[in-house]
Formats: sequence, C-alpha cells, structure tokens
Amino acid sequence: MNWILLTFAGLLEIGWVYALKQSDNFANLKFSVLAVVLLVLSMVCLSLSLRSIPIGTAYAIWTGIGAVGAAALGIVLFGEPATALRLVCIALIVAGVVGLKLAAA
Repeated sequence: MNWILLTFAGLLEIGWVYALKQSDNFANLKFSVLAVVLLVLSMVCLSLSLRSIPIGTAYAIWTGIGAVGAAALGIVLFGEPATALRLVCIALIVAGVVGLKLAAA
C-alpha cells in the first residue's frame, strides 16, 4: 500500500507542476489553487508512504516520478525539444527510480 501511495504522490507532483505552469505566476486563481491543493496532497501521500519506505528511497522516487513526468509534459504539451540527450537523461532518471525500487524490495 505504501508503494501505491508513493506512486500516487509522484503523479500528484506531476499534476501540481502542470497546474503551476498554467497558473501564469499565480495570476490564474483556478490553477494557482489547484497547484497548492495538489502539492499538499502529494506531500501527504509522500508522508504516509514513509511508514515503511526509507526516506532516501521514497524522496528520490517521488522526485524522479515528478521530474520525468514534468519533462514529458514539457515535450508533449509545451513544445519543449525532445533531443536525444534529453531523452537519454530522462531514461537515466527512470533507470535510477527502478533501481531504487528494486534495491528497497
């Protein structure tokens, strides 16, 4: 259950980053509130997952999910470049997250 919470926390992190981008530096109230709510929920899920997952592992996986998701959103939704080097770096983050999960199992 704690791994599900951690995964959900990472997905919520992607959501708040997207909402933060759409908030236009907090000028758009709807997306500003959404960003804060998703951030709080993400932190709550992260906190709950720490009941059985070591903090270093949980934090690295949480930020890894967020980083990969934010980079993917940037490429897919915001027209950021999908260069070979960028994709290799994203793959390295994914490999690191998978490795941490396997090491913690």
